[in-house]
Parts: sequence; structure tokens; C-alpha cells
Amino acid sequence: MFRDTIFALSSGGLPSGVAVIRVSGPDVEPVLRGAIGRIPASRKAELCTIRQQDGTVLDRGLVVYFPAPHSFTGEECVEFHLHGGKAVVQAMLSFLTTFEGLRHAEAGEFTRRAFINGKVDLTGAEALGDLIASETEAQRRLAVTHADGGQAKLYAGWRNQLLHARAMIEAELDFADEADVPGSVSDQVWQSMRSLHSQIEQHLTGYHAAEIVREGFRVALIGAPNAGKSSLLNALARRDVAIVTDVPGTTRDTIDVVLDLSGYKIIVTDTAGLRDTTDIVEVIGVQRALAAAANADLILELIDSSDRNLPSPLSVPQNTVWRIGTKRDLQTADAREEFDHLVSSHTGEGLNGLLDAIASKAADAGSVTSIVPFRARHVELLTMCAGHVANAAGEPAADLELRAEELRLAGDALGRITGAVDVEELLGVIFSQFCIGK
Repeated sequence: MFRDTIFALSSGGLPSGVAVIRVSGPDVEPVLRGAIGRIPASRKAELCTIRQQDGTVLDRGLVVYFPAPHSFTGEECVEFHLHGGKAVVQAMLSFLTTFEGLRHAEAGEFTRRAFINGKVDLTGAEALGDLIASETEAQRRLAVTHADGGQAKLYAGWRNQLLHARAMIEAELDFADEADVPGSVSDQVWQSMRSLHSQIEQHLTGYHAAEIVREGFRVALIGAPNAGKSSLLNALARRDVAIVTDVPGTTRDTIDVVLDLSGYKIIVTDTAGLRDTTDIVEVIGVQRALAAAANADLILELIDSSDRNLPSPLSVPQNTVWRIGTKRDLQTADAREEFDHLVSSHTGEGLNGLLDAIASKAADAGSVTSIVPFRARHVELLTMCAGHVANAAGEPAADLELRAEELRLAGDALGRITGAVDVEELLGVIFSQFCIGK
């Protein structure tokens, strides 16, 4: 139970049509009596006149009172829906500071209180943060999928399996001579643990798709100098973000442009032209270009289609490479069969087809159809859990006490994902990523 009461503007930038100021904590009722002179009906919006301490009218708006524990934070809570003028909001915030025990909320503090009061688990809180930060439709869908507690239920189920397995093993250790304890129950336990290990490993394979949705599908533009990389970047971005000249080696560093294609975040990276050079700055640029290619989900190898001396296909292990013929408007002969796509940044020919193909590739790579781990810390803890389960199930010669301890460690790793096990050191990191007022 928190002793202080927090408040903040929770509705975003000003000015706006409506501004929502949220107050949560034990001193909500004194605030209501001071602002509107009474406690309104619970969970119903009422139009009220809000007055300052000297009785002057501050504003007239909707007031919604949420008694504990039936609120987002699990505490006494009230929302003031005011006119969204800067002066109105500032006057209300200043008014709230006059009440004893009230202070401005820190970033993510409302959600942190919701977690501590059992209204949401850590994965649900992280999903809420992603929902607020979502920029594309795919990011919104992923966040909504994980914000309803499905992930916590999955991990809780696995943790219960581990607890049951430990109980069976410890029963065999402590009561082996009792008639009501079946012999060699551990044989059944290890079979179920091997099945659990397979489920966790399969679950982990979904992380890359979630990572693509959250962080973006990376596309690297690679090719020789003057192959048309910067021109294509400008054409895709529909603005001049990269310098384009006839001088080879103009681009020395990587340049990123973010696109929204079919609801997916696409990060297109322009890079330095690949060639042998003694220019130290250009050498660094080439190294960064190769690094961008290695980290990309898709490589577009750009080739001047008007030049008949076509280079050999680029080979980058474990990466998809499309050969893109540029300067289609200058092409003198048909080279369609030698490229995956032919485009002209000058006329726009082929650009829509290329964008559609990239969007389709991103949709395939970022397809999330079930609950998946969507943060790096989930992957780390799930990998740790799977390792402990494998150690327990895969060492038949080891003492049962040691194998039971491995199961305990596996359960703790799962518990740390949802916050069921002490994760105090993580809370500041997680909730500091939220905006003020959430």
C-alpha cells in the first residue's frame, strides 16, 4: 500500500480537445471533496464544476471515480476530463499540488502500481508499453495479443508443471517406503519434462518474428558505387534524404529510412559503394556496408542495368539477396531475366512492385499467429529455463536432489518473466520506458 498519491496528465500533448488528468492513491477522496465538493458515483462519468480552493471555477468537465480495487492501478483513482488548453491543465496540476500527500507521477508509475497491486503481470505491462509506443498496425496487433494476459497464463501453466514435477520427485525422496507413493514416479516426470523442454524450445523460435514486428524489418541496399542506391532510397522515402551525384563514393556512411508498408515497420539502409579503395574514410564506409548487409533481413543488391558488364551475384551467408536492376529508363537491352526486379528511380517504374514484394517478405518474416516471447529478457530467461529442464531430464545418473534443484531453478526463471519471483532490480528499467501519466 502506497502512502503517497500521484497525479499526471495522461492524455498526451497540448493543446487538445480534451485533457485527462489521472490521480491515484489514498488521498483521492480529499481531492474530490476539495475539487467538486463531494464523492461522485463510482465508475460513472459525471459533468462537474471544478473549483479551486478559493472557490473560483477552474473548469467544467467530466469526473470519473474508481474506488479500490476496481481501477487500473488497484488503488483509489479519479480521472478529470478537462478542456485541453495549456492554461487549464497547468491550473489543475498546480491545484493538485496544494493537497498534502500528492506529488507528480514518475514515468510508468501508474502501471508500476498496477503491477505491484496484482492488476497486471510484467509481460502485460511490457505489452501495454509496446501498445503505447506502436507506430504500425503490425506492432499494434502484436501488443494487443500479448496485453490480455495470455503469455502469463502460458508461463504459469509451465511453472505449475515444474512445481508438480518437483513435488513428485521430492515425494519419492521423502516417502519412498509409503504405500500410497507409487514407485519410480520420476520416470513419468522426466518424460513430461522432456516434452516441456520441446515446447519451450519451439516457443523460442517465435522471437525473431516478434522482433521484426517490434524493431523493424531491415533492408540493406548494397552495390558498387553509382549503382543507384541513394537514388532508390530517395525514391522509396519520397524525399531527398541522401546526397546523389555522379561522383563515385558519395555515400560514406549508412543512412536509414523508416517506411510503413502494409502495417509493417521497414528500415531501409543506404550504404557506401562496394569497391577496393585506399581512402581510409571510404574503407570504413565499405566495412559498415558489409556489416549492414550481415544484419539485414533482406539485401537488395543494386546493379546498373544499363551496364552490360554485370557483376557476379552477391553471396551473403544466411541472408536473402535480391538482384535489383536500376536505371531501367536507360537500359538498352532487355535484361529482365537477370534480375529479381527492374526499377527506375527517375521514372518510378517498378517501384510499386518492389515495395509490394518487400512488404510481402516482411509479412512472412514477421508473421505472429500465437503467443511468442517479444522481449530479449524473455528469451534470456526462457533459454535459462530450458537449460535447467534439459539438465534435470538429461542426467539419469545424477542424484534426484540435484535434478529437483534444476527444476526449481527452471521454475524461478519462468517466474521472473511475469514477476511471480522477485524482480525488483528490473522494475525501474521496465517502467522507466513508459511515458509520464501511464
